[in-house]
Order: sequence, then C-alpha cells, then structure tokens
Amino acid sequence: MKATAHKTDWGSVAGPVAGVFILLAEVLLAASLCSAASGPAIPSIFKPESTPADSIYGLSVLVLAITGLIFVIVFGLIAYAVIKFRRRSDDGPEPPQVYGSNQIEIAWTVIPVLIVLVLFMATARVIHAIQDARKPDGAIEVTVIGHQFWWEFRYPELGVVTANELHVPVSDPSRPTPTFLKLLSADTDHSFWVPRLAGKTDLIPNRVNNMWIDPHETGVYVGQCAQYCGMQHAKMLLRVYVDSREQFDQWVQEEKKSAQSRDAVNEGRRIFETTACVNCHTVSGTVADGRFGPDLTHLMSRDTIASGATPNTPENLKTWIQDPDSIKPGSLMPAMKLNDHDLDALTAYLETLR
Repeated sequence: MKATAHKTDWGSVAGPVAGVFILLAEVLLAASLCSAASGPAIPSIFKPESTPADSIYGLSVLVLAITGLIFVIVFGLIAYAVIKFRRRSDDGPEPPQVYGSNQIEIAWTVIPVLIVLVLFMATARVIHAIQDARKPDGAIEVTVIGHQFWWEFRYPELGVVTANELHVPVSDPSRPTPTFLKLLSADTDHSFWVPRLAGKTDLIPNRVNNMWIDPHETGVYVGQCAQYCGMQHAKMLLRVYVDSREQFDQWVQEEKKSAQSRDAVNEGRRIFETTACVNCHTVSGTVADGRFGPDLTHLMSRDTIASGATPNTPENLKTWIQDPDSIKPGSLMPAMKLNDHDLDALTAYLETLR
C-alpha cells in the first residue's frame, strides 16, 4: 500500500508564534521608550535616581530575568511539542500514553520551589534594606499629609509648610543628605509614589507610615497618589524638586518669610479675608489660618496649582478660583463666582504671594 504523503500547514503554526513574538516586541519597545524618557512628564521606573528606587529596580530586573527565562523555556517546549507532535493524517485514534516519571515530577517540584525561595530571599533583603535604614545625622524630616485631593508638606525642624511641590536637597556621596518622610492621611487612603525615587507607600488614616529618599541628581521628579481616593484621584499629582544644598537653603529662607503684599492689592486682600477663602487656606501674616486647603503664603513660588493639574499662570488661577470643576471636576474647592472686578482684584493679590 502506498503511504499517504503528509503536508504541514505551516501557516496555522506560524501565525500564533508570530503573534507572540510581535507582542514581546511591543512590550520591549514600550520598556525602551519608558527608559529613554528624561522629562519630568513621564516618570520612568527604569531610570532610578535614589537608593530605594535603585534597589527596587535591581530586584525588578532579577525577577524579570528569571520569569523571562521561564517563559522562553516553557514557550519553547510548547512550540516544540506543537510542531513535533502535531496530528498527522495517518495517526491512530489515540497517541501513546505516558503514565509518569519520578525524575520529571521531582524536577518540576524542586525547581519551582528553589526559584520561589530565591525570589523570596531577594525581596526580603530589599525590603529590610529600605525599611530598616538608619537615619543619619543631618537628615531632612518631612511630614506628608494626604488630603482629597492634594498634598501637604510640613518641615517640622525648619518651620516650613507648603503644598504639592516637595523640595529636598540632593544627596551626594560627599555629603549624604537623605530625606525621611512621615506619611499621614487627613481623610482616606492615599499612596505616595515617585517612581524614580522610591516605591509606593500608603497613607492610612490613624496610622503612621515612613519612607525615605536620597536623590542623586538635581531636577524635578513627578509622581502621584497611587491609591484610589475619590473622583479626582487621577489628578492628585505631586512634584519633587531636588535642589543643590545652596538652593535648598535659600528656598527654606524664602518659605519662612511671611506673605508680602503691596498697597496696590489691598482691595484683593480685603476680598480674600472677607470671603470663604480664609476658612480653608492659610496666609501667614494675615487673619487667614484655615487648614482644609493648601497653605497659600508662597503660592506664586509654585509651578503648578490644583495639585499639579495645571500650570500656575494668572489665567489658570482665575479659572481655578471661579470654576474649579473646569480644571479638576469633583474637587472639593467651592466655586467662588465673583464678579469680574473682584476676581481681577483677588487674582492680583494672590499673584503677590511669592
């Protein structure tokens, strides 16, 4: 009897294989784009600039390498089995049965246990190194308070209070200056995350958490709340300004000063002090001592308003006062609905808070 020739349908085999490789290529491309990002608008976990972030990055590379190797081996074996043992026209109704192998079963039990043990030990080592780090003399201490939907930063030893934009000194090897953060919440759960400086740490009501950073390069590093905390969670952004030691000391001195206003904006100051503004905001040197909203004493020294939702410009400031929902829908700041004259006067006064 003449044997029946078998033709391989390589199209049906190559299609799924090509799809998997295309998916892998897209993942690698996305990772490379994140790695290449250098601007503050795209925080990249692939470019750590602080010891905690660098430790997490190293652990991530180890985990990705191990899991990537497992994927390649498993996918390779599956692809080999699909091609080698594909169904043929002359196959019988049932393939030969294999009832087990003690050696194989021991191998696929022991090897995963060893892999998990290695990953566990590496992770425990990183967690211990980050969470149990010793606080050196001269470290900067900052109390971070999460609000819906903005950040409050208090420097208890320096007597400085600001919002949404955290300033810290660079920590170089010749003069290590880490910044230790005490994390609190005023309302609900939040999570402090600046990818290039450290991992995520939650802010939980009635609980104190801690973290630290020691940025190696000056610049601006962006982050945000990483725990859903309400309607405007996505726009609860933050910026970390890493200054040289001289710049940081100068910034501290400027922040310690009381608000300076000119006679030309007295009308705007009167409007500010006689409206609901004073119930929520503080401006040192005035009757405004509210704690529900950000401290505005040096409002115009910040690059953004609304917790990073928009640049700090006079036009954006007007819009934010008059109709906050147009910038940040669901924010807890009430719309003031002032007439044009009062709005211009109030904005002119706020522009002097530097």
